[in-house]
Amino acid sequence: MIGKKLVAIVLAAGHGTRMHAIDKSYNKVCYPILGKPIVRYVVDAIKVLNPTNIIAVVGSGKDVSTSILKDDCKVVEQVEINGTLGALKCCVDELSNFDGDVIVAYGDIPLIEKQTLLEMYEKHCKTHSNLTILTSILLNPYGYNKIIRDNKTQAVLKINEEKEIDFDNYSTVEVDGGIYIFSCKDLIKHIDEVQKDITGELSIISLAEIFHNSKLKIETFVTSDNHEIYSINDRYHMAKASKILKKRINAKLMLSGVSIEDPKTTYISPDVEILPDTIIFPGTTIVGNCKIGHSNRLGPNTFLENVVIGNHNVITFSHISNCKIKNNTNIGPYSRLRDGCVIEDNVKISNFVEIKKSHINKDVKCCHLSYIGDAEVGESTNIGCGTITANYDGFNKHKTTIGKNCFVGSGTILIAPIKLNDNCFTAAGSTITKDVNFDELAIERVEQTNIKGGYSRVLDKAKNKTNKKN
Repeated sequence: MIGKKLVAIVLAAGHGTRMHAIDKSYNKVCYPILGKPIVRYVVDAIKVLNPTNIIAVVGSGKDVSTSILKDDCKVVEQVEINGTLGALKCCVDELSNFDGDVIVAYGDIPLIEKQTLLEMYEKHCKTHSNLTILTSILLNPYGYNKIIRDNKTQAVLKINEEKEIDFDNYSTVEVDGGIYIFSCKDLIKHIDEVQKDITGELSIISLAEIFHNSKLKIETFVTSDNHEIYSINDRYHMAKASKILKKRINAKLMLSGVSIEDPKTTYISPDVEILPDTIIFPGTTIVGNCKIGHSNRLGPNTFLENVVIGNHNVITFSHISNCKIKNNTNIGPYSRLRDGCVIEDNVKISNFVEIKKSHINKDVKCCHLSYIGDAEVGESTNIGCGTITANYDGFNKHKTTIGKNCFVGSGTILIAPIKLNDNCFTAAGSTITKDVNFDELAIERVEQTNIKGGYSRVLDKAKNKTNKKN
């Protein structure tokens, strides 16, 4: 990378009234697109420039914004929401002794590409510009501010707000993309010269005219893909951005060797990693920080969130979040795995099974209508249909430990805390409240009683009740 040291500032303070949010703890840049907050797209793109510091300016919904940004940004608060330059002014103390460049980006442009930022900064450095503005050419510039140039020299004179555009020349125009690179010393020198507009706000675009009048050099970097400057103002914009991002992400994965049978119905977050020869079937959603190996078959109609998945797994019609799945497993249809499960090799989990916060060791089978929670299940154990680990006593959660080579009979209820040692057996329909030792068979049943004529007696009693009501 050519250039001096660089500080990045991301403006994420505005509320976004057009989102019409009932929950005021959110502002618009916190809303997710494909499982990732809007502002995170901008921050993660800027990281390609290796800035010495990233400063995020938050305001409305500051608690949620801070939680999203605090891990890799210095967060400062804009107490008075008075425009984009007002937000930038909140960072002056952080910049006062900095000798380098400052990149400023709006936090609501999630489609910006890393390569565009690299090329923009390279041009800024090579041309020794005092200000470089990201721009694009739009046939319909509605909603964007316009770059005003000198007719002869083509020098940038200023940036006009959208409402100031001459409607006689409202066809093909160059518009402001919402990313600026300043020489820090020039920014600090002129930042206080901006005057409030009639609404009482301070706008960052006013600096372009001030820099021009001060004989400072202004350059533009025109992105060829005008989607990159697409800003999010409402939920309709979110949906349009999601469609573009989905197409980009799916194309990148397919070109790397992942098969996606129907890209239109497959939704994958940008930070998901998938290795070649994995096949993704229609209706599948993969969000969050997922790492998925090779030669898997995922879907159809499967939801995966924050999972680590190995190789050669089959996952069908299932919902899995915050879990680790190793190799050669078969999960689904209609399985739910959540909250800290670890599934070892060669495990089979299928119809209507829910597993939560459990370690399932290799070669375990749990195939039908069971709930396994807060449990350790040993190797080669079979969990029969309808098994329940009763892990909650109304106040606390308790652990169930099942050893190796156990057979848990259908309809068994294991009242935790409890331990089944290796090579033991529970009879079908038992409620087990005491530990079971090695090589033991546990049976807990009331002795069966068959009452002669009982069917007729029950039927006659039911008929009599019906007749009395009528």
